[in-house]
Amino acid sequence: MKRLIPVLIIILIAGSLPLIAQSVPPSIRNNHYFLESVRFANLANLAFDEGDYLASYRFSAESIYFANLSDEYVLLQLKIREADDAIAAARRRLDFAESVNAQSRYPGEYDSAQSFFTQARNHRAGERWDDAIYAANQVLISLAGISEPPAGIALLMLPAEYTVRPWGVSADCFWNIAGRPWVYNDPWKWRILYEANRDRIPEPDNPNLIHPGMIMVIPSINGEQRQGMWNINTEYPTFR
Repeated sequence: MKRLIPVLIIILIAGSLPLIAQSVPPSIRNNHYFLESVRFANLANLAFDEGDYLASYRFSAESIYFANLSDEYVLLQLKIREADDAIAAARRRLDFAESVNAQSRYPGEYDSAQSFFTQARNHRAGERWDDAIYAANQVLISLAGISEPPAGIALLMLPAEYTVRPWGVSADCFWNIAGRPWVYNDPWKWRILYEANRDRIPEPDNPNLIHPGMIMVIPSINGEQRQGMWNINTEYPTFR
């Protein structure tokens, strides 16, 4: 019996060494189970010193029991923290993507990332930690190719309005305007502009007659986000 008690204590201490590493925050490491384990270990040592080997054995067993519970608690808390950190990183990446208008520039990647982020949060709520971590990491993978636009390219949406200029300046007509990169990049889509603005032109049934100074509405047709008046000093991204 005298040799058994030190062996149990050594096993207890050795088993706890990985979990008392400096990488584990004290708030997690010094949990209720760990403190109970230490308390019973101290009682075991005290009983051993007093020659009460049976009590020392019992206290050692209790100490090991609580040490195992502490191990489980620490591993769970570290997994929860890993999931929360992964979700936070995914949220930061989504915020960056939104700041560079990824919704319009990379709609497929952005939608995929949003879907994975929702999954990550749902898994987190259901305490499925590994699934939450996986889904959050998929957000980062989906948005890995997202970057800021080249210098001079507007981060704002495509323009939603355009002020018609004189023919001698820019040859404005529905055909030419529709073909501009920041409108539809396709002159054959002129009729979309015409139908959206026929109430604004002098003769609604005559698409060939538009006047300089008229404010033309540019409706969204592919889900692209548009906002504000076209500015000649702004280089807009090309409509896709």
